[in-house]
Amino acid sequence: MKTIVLASNSSRRKEILESLGVDFRVIGSNIEEEISGQLSPVKVVERFAYLKAKNVSDKLNGHYIVIGADTVVECDEILGKPRDECDAYGMLKLLSGRVHRVITGFAIIDCLTGQRFVDYESTKVYFKELQDEEIQRYIVSGEYIDKAGAYAIQGKASLFIERIEGDYFNVVGLPVFKLGLALHNNFDISLL
Repeated sequence: MKTIVLASNSSRRKEILESLGVDFRVIGSNIEEEISGQLSPVKVVERFAYLKAKNVSDKLNGHYIVIGADTVVECDEILGKPRDECDAYGMLKLLSGRVHRVITGFAIIDCLTGQRFVDYESTKVYFKELQDEEIQRYIVSGEYIDKAGAYAIQGKASLFIERIEGDYFNVVGLPVFKLGLALHNNFDISLL
């Protein structure tokens, strides 16, 4: 039997798989996520997702299926995780009153056969116009920390979001629908 390994320390991704009742292990990857301005947002997330999965799969032998993922926000530029409160403020100010894309790349590697699969999902998110006081209160909450685009759709920032077009779980950090299809169609694994 193959064991699924999530190559991520993201509590959000872990919670998503747990909510599906998936039996899995977590082994965080330790790659540097330096975003190159020369790559498209899709190529950035696919590359990092693959590097995370590869980093972990290289440490394992046997029947393991390793899943790596990476998420960015695109709004005029690629927004990763904010460095500090000032960076978070700038990101939220940029997103205010605008539509942006949340793009998550995911990679799956079968440690036994070496088979791999890489894909991505994109979701449009519509933000309301944010007041400076709202941004400051949100930043004080600390929820922005370690979140692409400096917000978490499943938390307090849900108050900023008028609507989305696409996969909600993609915005959280793991595109469940596409991941489930990829596992089923390419690795004969069902998440049900």
